[in-house]
Amino acid sequence: MNSRILVVEDEENIQHALKLNLELEGYNVVVCGNGNDATRLFREQRFDLVVLDIMLPGMDGITVCENIRLFDGDVPIMFLSAKNAASDKVLGLRKGGDDYLTKPFDLEELLIRVNKLVEKSKKIQHTDIPQVYHFGPNWINFENLEAHGVAGKIALTKKESKLMRMLIENRNNVISREHILKVVWDYTVIPNTRTIDNFVLSLRKYFEDDPKNPRYIRSARGVGYRFVVE
Repeated sequence: MNSRILVVEDEENIQHALKLNLELEGYNVVVCGNGNDATRLFREQRFDLVVLDIMLPGMDGITVCENIRLFDGDVPIMFLSAKNAASDKVLGLRKGGDDYLTKPFDLEELLIRVNKLVEKSKKIQHTDIPQVYHFGPNWINFENLEAHGVAGKIALTKKESKLMRMLIENRNNVISREHILKVVWDYTVIPNTRTIDNFVLSLRKYFEDDPKNPRYIRSARGVGYRFVVE
């Protein structure tokens, strides 16, 4: 599935040029010209990168960035702005931006930066784990989706297996619900994140002696989950 980019730019010539050149690079591009639409689109759809102008009609780009960060702490945001003072760049980065490119910009440089940020969005912190992974009295065979938990043998679904693999590969690190949905479910339109919570409840029943006080699959309140090995 091609990576999806939200371009928020009110200058039509720049907006059209960005859309054309990013699409030529193979990206799916959605454009809008004001901050209110940007916030709405981001909440309704899945994106791998946001290219965000700062000086926008209505809601400015810094506020849009702050709103996005309340909803998703992982998606890369690249500011694209005529403001080139060091203080403007520092503010953008402090408010949650990952990169800051000033206008006028070199197209090739922009495309290189976009590619790096999209790769960052896709990247999961992979660590080598065996085909059969053991934790406590439990084990999971990721090849045939079989597992052994507190009540004996379990046949995992593909999504249950993929979610457990993602948590284990990122063990001891918090993963946001939104990022889990993007990777495990690959939704273009993100549904209610209760989807994740319900799957986690099932996994805890499989592998936790006390699902209400989990040892392995722990919550990070308001953010997501992490798999803990001690």
